Amino acid sequence: MSGNAACGAAVKADGYGLGARDVVLRLAKAGCRDFFVATWAEAEPLLSLMGDASLSVLHGLTVADIQHATGSAARPVLNSAEQVKRWREHGQGRACDVMLDTGMNRLGLSPAQIAEGLLEGLVIDVLMSHLASADEDVALNARQRDAFVTMAAKVGARRLSLANSAGICLGQDYAFDLTRPGLALYGGVPRREAAGQIKQVVKIEAQIVQRRRVGAGDKVGYNATFTADRDHELAILNIGYADGYLRGFSRTGRARIAADFVPVIGSVSMDLTAILVDVAPYLREGDWVELDFDLPSASAQSGLSQYELLTTLGSRYRRDWR
Repeated sequence: MSGNAACGAAVKADGYGLGARDVVLRLAKAGCRDFFVATWAEAEPLLSLMGDASLSVLHGLTVADIQHATGSAARPVLNSAEQVKRWREHGQGRACDVMLDTGMNRLGLSPAQIAEGLLEGLVIDVLMSHLASADEDVALNARQRDAFVTMAAKVGARRLSLANSAGICLGQDYAFDLTRPGLALYGGVPRREAAGQIKQVVKIEAQIVQRRRVGAGDKVGYNATFTADRDHELAILNIGYADGYLRGFSRTGRARIAADFVPVIGSVSMDLTAILVDVAPYLREGDWVELDFDLPSASAQSGLSQYELLTTLGSRYRRDWR
């Protein structure tokens, strides 16, 4: 979908919760040569994996980052006049990346700063901006693209980059030289155009700690939010909000049992979640059960964004790459 543009990868937040080192190894093998993290602390453990690929640090550099940044093979993404000044003084003529603010008002240099020649003389590899509402059909998308083109015409840069996962779906006018997907690489569906084209990447499984029967009128879990209307079989799973299976799944989540989905009942607690397993008399303590974690449907169940579902996955999972 990126067309003739190179397809980079956002691997910040520990590879969107999946483990950045494992993500980078697999994306590099698939041909990715441009990676993006948020901080220098995130960059450090990935540098040895880069080979001929590049790594950019989206938050630029603070005063405390100068020594580390000037000795690193990663490039800072300069976001402010102060960061530009620091890089001029300490970057020793090395290449950097630059973020332009085209209307999101989050990070980046303004049109006025570009017009004043703030970037003159810098060696810029990637000149980028970020779309605020690419997941929606709004006029702001085109306005940001047009502003980006106008600003980029005044700056000498090797490559231009605007589109995130949702931006890629807006079409070739947004692709430029390099796209920077994140969510879509991990199974997220950023816009309707991507539906059916992106497969589920992440599946989560939890082990049954106890199987138990409840009778009509019995309560389940904190605050007794579930009352049995008849006899039911429950499985108590060793997963909860400490694992990123957050309380938004209480009474709305579900688990997959063979060809069936069964409901989460009661409140998700820190380490335990209850599901109804009337359809599965064969399940026993120690068996593993898959929670429904297809990102669009899990987002609808929990009220959480697809991004939150991924990045809150905890450290207690054993990540099994297949």
